[in-house]
Amino acid sequence: MGYAKERGKLEKLLRIVGLNNYDEKSFAILVDSQEKYSHTVRILKNKEPELFTDLYKNELQEIKDSRKLVKEADTDEARQNNFIAYKNTILRALENTIKVTNETV
Repeated sequence: MGYAKERGKLEKLLRIVGLNNYDEKSFAILVDSQEKYSHTVRILKNKEPELFTDLYKNELQEIKDSRKLVKEADTDEARQNNFIAYKNTILRALENTIKVTNETV
């Protein structure tokens, strides 16, 4: 089963790699990327549960936890550090999911 359409959606989300400083606009871009990732990985999970259920459960939960840390940060420094961690968590999830779609062609 091919996953080119979903992989294309995920690859477009990799544009977040350039976001390095926390501000409301950058955070909104990450949140939007998270939502798009969530939607796409849900589609993949429904198509092929054996391959994508773990990614759906584990990666998505890790992203949600990282986002929560950004929102709850008390200082600008903590918010910045958590923002970078949030971005890296999303990127790792994207890369892992893209890898699985490439391996199943």
